[in-house]
Amino acid sequence: MPFSTFRRHTIIIFLDLLISLFSFWLARYFGDLPRWYWLVLSAVIWVALGIASRKLQFGSYKRIRYAVSGIFALDVLSGLFLYILYRHCVPGYEYDNSIILATGIIIVLEWGLYYSVRKLVYRKIPYFYEEPLLDDVTEVGINTGTEQADLLKNADVTRLLSLTHEAENSAEVLRRVQQDGRAFSPDTVVIDSRNPETVLAHKVRLPRFIIHRRSLNEVRHINTLLSYSNYCLENGGLVACHCTTSGIRREKIMRQNPVIINRILFFMDYCWHRVIPKLPFTKEFYYWVTKGKTRALTRVEVLGRLYRAGFDVLHEEIVHGEFYVIAAKVKEPIRDDRPSNGVLIRLKRVGKNGKFIGVYKFRTMHAYSEYLQPYIYKQEGLCSGGKIADDYRVNAIGRFLRKTWLDELPMLLNWAKGDLKLVGVRPLSNHYFSLYSEELRELRIKAKPGLVPPFYADMPVTLAEIQESERRYLELYFKSPFLTDWRYFWKAFRNIVFRGKRSR
Repeated sequence: MPFSTFRRHTIIIFLDLLISLFSFWLARYFGDLPRWYWLVLSAVIWVALGIASRKLQFGSYKRIRYAVSGIFALDVLSGLFLYILYRHCVPGYEYDNSIILATGIIIVLEWGLYYSVRKLVYRKIPYFYEEPLLDDVTEVGINTGTEQADLLKNADVTRLLSLTHEAENSAEVLRRVQQDGRAFSPDTVVIDSRNPETVLAHKVRLPRFIIHRRSLNEVRHINTLLSYSNYCLENGGLVACHCTTSGIRREKIMRQNPVIINRILFFMDYCWHRVIPKLPFTKEFYYWVTKGKTRALTRVEVLGRLYRAGFDVLHEEIVHGEFYVIAAKVKEPIRDDRPSNGVLIRLKRVGKNGKFIGVYKFRTMHAYSEYLQPYIYKQEGLCSGGKIADDYRVNAIGRFLRKTWLDELPMLLNWAKGDLKLVGVRPLSNHYFSLYSEELRELRIKAKPGLVPPFYADMPVTLAEIQESERRYLELYFKSPFLTDWRYFWKAFRNIVFRGKRSR
């Protein structure tokens, strides 16, 4: 048996032991099971029965229904066996439904464990989309400031911006755009529909400007709408759209209601419009009820969807409580991806021998933020160490997760799978890996990446210093692997725990 498979099975057995201990403790807390040492013995027996019956060999199940029914049947038999054991071996034991409670809890938790292992190990979640190398992004036509200014001088763009600022409210803006539609040039199209097919049905061939009068909050298939707009435009063609962002929505709720009531209403609105649509088991219910007409969108999500659809944002502003965006077509829409709103993401990273590995992390950015890399570079640039400066794509929860390193907790799954070791160089994306010297790249792929990088032992600042730090670590590691990792671990531990060091 390969070591990685052995480690995987060992971890599953250990997790099943924790599940059993927790379930018997909980059943004892609410019931009348025997003393604690009998419960520990029961958990050990339960796991032993699972090993003997091969119930825990999750990779052997070919269908989910086989795993669900198999785990259920064996757990019921295990619960019956423990009841008989208690009845004949534990003095004074009387049946009180606690065994049924413990068995039920274990069944549910083992189903969850199987589903997690199946999804993350045997059927990996798709890779989180990452922009190609920066040089490639520049080549596809991201506009410079001068080119942007020229595009925004379009007479219809100027007229639209004037209408936006002259109107007294957003409703009047939309009314005037509809009434003054004929005032725009013949190669400008005003579309007022939630149906993406309407974009393809207009009579103008290769329009220069598409204005979406309907708010994106009311559109169910926004990506399709923007992609179809891209197909209709020639390179350099413009699109204008608008919506009420979640930030604007929050301000309205907080401003238009009493102090305590507004917080309660905002919490309810956040749960209904931001949380429920992103959970896989409630998403369809939400869209069935709302038809996607009142969805909440963050500013980052709107901009990210535009970049995914092949547009470069030229102008964005908030007027009359509405977010307006004008963007130019610079390339074809991205099709070879699967946008995700999930809490857990899987990043493509360079591993040992140059092979790509999927590194798990908790999402810390707003949805669709991964598509905004060119826009962020253009606006903010880079800070020391090659990271993006003032990255507003990170949400409030994400800032907390990054500060406490909780976002990297799922990387323990990679350690369990054998993709990473405890101490080692940080797993890098293809882009950042390309920034390293050729010599260091060749050195890096000879060893596994790690959970605790040498960065926290040396605390370098610039990219050159980071490379030198990793070079020193790798040269020492190849001479004495165990001692080097041992020393670097405790150096990092001292810097993090006692000196409060953090990555920049």
